[in-house]
Amino acid sequence: MRRQRSGWRTAVGGVLAAVLAVTALGGCSQEVRGEEDLAARPYTGAFYDDPPAAPGTPGEIVRSELAAGGPFGATAWRILFRSTDLSGRPVLNSGMLLEPDGPTPDGGRTIVSWAHPTTGSAEKCAPSRSADPYVWIEGLQALLKQGYAVVSTDYTGMGVPGPNSYLVGATEGRNVLDAARAARDFLGSAASDRVLLWGHSQGGQAALFAAQVWKEYAPELDLRAVAVAAPATDLASLMRADIGDVSGVSIASYAFDAYADVYGAPLDSILTPAAVAALPTMAGFCLLTQNRALHDVAQPLVGRFLAGDPETTEPWAGLLAANTPGAAAIPVPLFVAQGLSDKLVRPSSTAAFVAGEKKRGTDVVYDAIPGATHGTVANTALPAVLRFFGSHDGAAG
Repeated sequence: MRRQRSGWRTAVGGVLAAVLAVTALGGCSQEVRGEEDLAARPYTGAFYDDPPAAPGTPGEIVRSELAAGGPFGATAWRILFRSTDLSGRPVLNSGMLLEPDGPTPDGGRTIVSWAHPTTGSAEKCAPSRSADPYVWIEGLQALLKQGYAVVSTDYTGMGVPGPNSYLVGATEGRNVLDAARAARDFLGSAASDRVLLWGHSQGGQAALFAAQVWKEYAPELDLRAVAVAAPATDLASLMRADIGDVSGVSIASYAFDAYADVYGAPLDSILTPAAVAALPTMAGFCLLTQNRALHDVAQPLVGRFLAGDPETTEPWAGLLAANTPGAAAIPVPLFVAQGLSDKLVRPSSTAAFVAGEKKRGTDVVYDAIPGATHGTVANTALPAVLRFFGSHDGAAG
């Protein structure tokens, strides 16, 4: 299936973009959460209805539609494409694809595959299922202005039915690479095989796993570089550090629900009975757009969520370790941004990850940003990310 163009253009919603900048992955005030709840509107079309069966070639486009309201100077589509999970089983993914208008550069456009931060894990929480899906792609307008085609996956199990993939690194990584394959399939000669990866928080973990499996999984892609902001690394210590507040309980609920679903790990070996009972309800709420409802359930569980230590209780300790990036050196240049005022992904955790990558031989640029929080770090780091991409791509524009 190939592209069609539309003349419909509007600017990205500035209010919701500002809300995202301060609320990504839980660090938000009650007032901002209220604005977000009011601003979030679901997609109401039929694009996601009756999705086709998953088997097929990873990266193959199976459905697309023009998406209204995209950034000025670009054309946007919702897409369904094929991917695989951590076991190699076929799955279906939804997402977004945007291409700048105007002449295609010689050799085609470089593709930026974006990996989004936590929005939830239920189908309805997929960024592409928003009426304004563009706000969820941090740096979108700047990337398009540089001439990049930008593609994003919702991750398996979001947007359309599939197994849970929340913080399941091998599935998310394949999804990110297959999104780039889908962009090439859809854009044809307008896209090159050059790929850049960009992710924030959960998406940072996804982008790092994509880089780790790239050579084995998608060697036909010419992966040039990876940039991440406040990536979720060392998952066990991250969970331990954050579990003492409502945001930590909310995020942990998604992770424990996913690992129980994907790996069959017993919830009663790590969670209190009250947490086990509440988990299905919490997993059904979306972060950012249903914060108040999610936190109403999570708040009473603060201090009474865990029945064991996830760093030492098996199989949870092993599962968290298996889904922590860093098992292998990243084979392309890596840019890591970390806000020094981040209260969710702690600067010490990211610094330790960077040190480990340097020991493994990864070519790393580390940007520790004073004053940046978990919600603001990606946009704050964007100018440096664009310079980093330009220095390793050299073909955009």
